[in-house]
Amino acid sequence: QVHFVESGGGSVQAGESLEISCTFSGSLFSDSVLAWYRRLPAGQRELVAAVNPTNSVNYAESVKGRSTIARDNAKNTMYRVMRRLIPEDSSIYYCNRDWRVKEIVAWGPGTQVTVSS
Repeated sequence: QVHFVESGGGSVQAGESLEISCTFSGSLFSDSVLAWYRRLPAGQRELVAAVNPTNSVNYAESVKGRSTIARDNAKNTMYRVMRRLIPEDSSIYYCNRDWRVKEIVAWGPGTQVTVSS
């Protein structure tokens, strides 16, 4: 069963902004800390930002100051705005529970972001 579906990725130029979204199964995750992850070149995933049910957020150093996340539990959706994008931001982005808080569930399809220099 797919609990998370990511969307909004695309190809942009360095310096531009992009917003990606994640829809989730509200009944299962509205009380969970949710997070955005990206796939690293070696294949593992890296947590880049997290948001709790009351929209308290934290960010990885690599994206801090260039990323804003928020969630709307009424719409079962989490958002992430990425600004001043750099080629190193190119990746497939996923959402899931924050694995530092609770075990994750099956990954969704992810959304591809490609940043050209």
